[in-house]
Amino acid sequence: ESIFRMFERYSPFTLQSDGESHVEVKLSDDIDDHAPSEQAGQPGGSPSYRPRPKRNYRMCYLALGILFIFIIGYLIGYVSHRSPLQEPIPCDSEQEKGVAKKAIVEYSLSWTNITSLLARRLTPDAFNSRLSDVEQTDHTAGSTGDNILGNHVLESFKSLEMEPWTDTHYVQLQMPNSEKPNRVLIGQDEVCQPKGYLAYSATGKAKHCDSTESFRTDQPGTAGMVCWILVFLPAFVFQVANVAALGVSAVLIYPEHKTETTELYGHVHLGSGDPYTPGFPSFNHTQFPPTQSSGLPNVLAQSITAQTAVKILKRIGGPDSPPSFKGKLDNVKYTLGGASSEDVTVEVNNVLQDTEIHNVFGVIKGFIEPDRYVVLGAQRDAWGPGYAKSTVGTTLLLELARAVSEMVHTDGFRPRRSLVFASWSAGEYGSVGATEWLEGYLSSLDRRVVTYISLDGVVTGNYAVNASASPLLHSLLERTMKEVKNPIGFGESGKSLYDHVAGVNFEKAVFKPMQMEDSAYPFLAFSGIPSLSFRFVSQEVYPHYGTSFDNKEYLGFATAHHLGSIATGAGLVAGQLALRLVHDHVLYLDVLRYRKHSPNYVVLQDGSAEGLSARWIIMALGSYSRAATDLNTELLNTDLTDTLACHNINDRIMRVEHNLLSPFVSPKEVPFRHLLFGHGSHTMAAMLEGEDREALRTQLALATWTLQGCANALSGDVWDSDNQI
Repeated sequence: ESIFRMFERYSPFTLQSDGESHVEVKLSDDIDDHAPSEQAGQPGGSPSYRPRPKRNYRMCYLALGILFIFIIGYLIGYVSHRSPLQEPIPCDSEQEKGVAKKAIVEYSLSWTNITSLLARRLTPDAFNSRLSDVEQTDHTAGSTGDNILGNHVLESFKSLEMEPWTDTHYVQLQMPNSEKPNRVLIGQDEVCQPKGYLAYSATGKAKHCDSTESFRTDQPGTAGMVCWILVFLPAFVFQVANVAALGVSAVLIYPEHKTETTELYGHVHLGSGDPYTPGFPSFNHTQFPPTQSSGLPNVLAQSITAQTAVKILKRIGGPDSPPSFKGKLDNVKYTLGGASSEDVTVEVNNVLQDTEIHNVFGVIKGFIEPDRYVVLGAQRDAWGPGYAKSTVGTTLLLELARAVSEMVHTDGFRPRRSLVFASWSAGEYGSVGATEWLEGYLSSLDRRVVTYISLDGVVTGNYAVNASASPLLHSLLERTMKEVKNPIGFGESGKSLYDHVAGVNFEKAVFKPMQMEDSAYPFLAFSGIPSLSFRFVSQEVYPHYGTSFDNKEYLGFATAHHLGSIATGAGLVAGQLALRLVHDHVLYLDVLRYRKHSPNYVVLQDGSAEGLSARWIIMALGSYSRAATDLNTELLNTDLTDTLACHNINDRIMRVEHNLLSPFVSPKEVPFRHLLFGHGSHTMAAMLEGEDREALRTQLALATWTLQGCANALSGDVWDSDNQI
């Protein structure tokens, strides 16, 4: 009926009822439009016009045409949307067996298979062969040697089909002034023109005077006039910062546990990255007003040799220094100087240089979650040979890239997530290359990087393993050390690294607090990425770290000439850590570990300060503890083949570290925002030392909400939040 109505509205068809239904057709080419109207409208009705038989044929042809067009359209759609047929690949019977075997291997590699493949491909011989390709006598940041080595890394990644790319930054690095060297004088006698130096020192001239009396005065303004020189062991950054707080004008640092003529190199920026672009990246196209990091010192800082230190200490005279200021130099009386002592003048003439640096990257993409990745990184530059500091780490980075790449292309390993290999420049100046990369891509990296593993300084001895890490990674390192054979226990064949510390508290024996000079520190404290660094160490500190004597010969002595074996063991530890994180359905990050660490920072008790209470922050910690426990329970009941469920759990785990960054401080003013491992008044450690009651009240409230926010995010959906505050 509807069809007929349509025709009735849009054509000359009309319906009449004369006892039977019939159709009257009025077509302009068959009927005269000027015929008398009464023929069609007589009351009696004249015989209705019936079309000739050939008109029915025309309708049939029209219907058949429409049907034919419909069938053709259907066939075209079917052919275009079906999967294209692949041409058969001709192969003989042996090739067919190989293809079938490969198809089975791709999806049946167990964790035991994976670790065995890594151990088979990562060998001391391969490490030693690669080491000779990487070593450079001069590869300071931005130098020709640094760029040559960077190109070598790039070409290595290309040969492994790792889709390499570079990241360029334009940074300001402080260098010695070749035309006006730094100097130390006693009276009018020049004691030395040191070759070593401390980057980012203040520049100018300072003279030792009768500082004993000046330092004791309480008159306003006199603190800035004090001229005072102290000699310390090389804990550069914090030593200089602590002394600067006393109002001194210069600091001399010498290495008393090294040879008499050892020159020291380092930096004194209390931070990381380019200190003249704090909190934002040093890209060439960025235009920011002139600024500088609050971590730059306002005192002169210069390194000297132990030989020079002896000369100064023998001539300055004055009263004896307190026991805490006495060192270990032989035949030296430690004194404070005074009115009768000779003047000691320090002159620092370092200059800033605009330097182009290049970070180099390669990636092995994951097959299921390629947008989640583990980053392994190594510093490429060094002052001098830098064998322990950078050469070994860069060699291991390339060897791990080769080994894992071969496992993917040849052995059928299929990582779920991606592995990114990063070679950093300007690490000697305070992780400049790595920090600038973090600042440039922070908005995406903190949501996608699962973990950062540092290979810097990974071998300095042959006695034990030390590590610094986020608590989320403690359990994973413990498990990994149980699986990796001990390369330093040459008389204990077959035993694991864990067996070396068996029977003692594992965490106390292995883990050390992560310091600001650790290259993994900005990843943890600035970006909120779970990070880890570890190192094979001797019972005594490696004496040549950060000096011109950090070469293959001295590192060979420190490792009892087993550098290749120990470095391979370090590579297996780093490799298994990374492979575990890209292989498992659920990330092996232990959220329960923070329950053990957070309360250590909260020793505030009710009544510790008037009007203040630790009740709320303790409740926030309780919320986190319950959320972590609930997540583990949820994990036990989760089908690990459910990709969506695992992805949801992994996202919540990954946000834990990031959510411990205080949202209440500026990354520009306070870059290390981590509540537990950061640096600043917002941290839990700083609150324990605070004396300003009102400031403490505010910081305690902000810390409480940071912890509670972390707990809420770990709970998952907003309706599952356990907020009792």
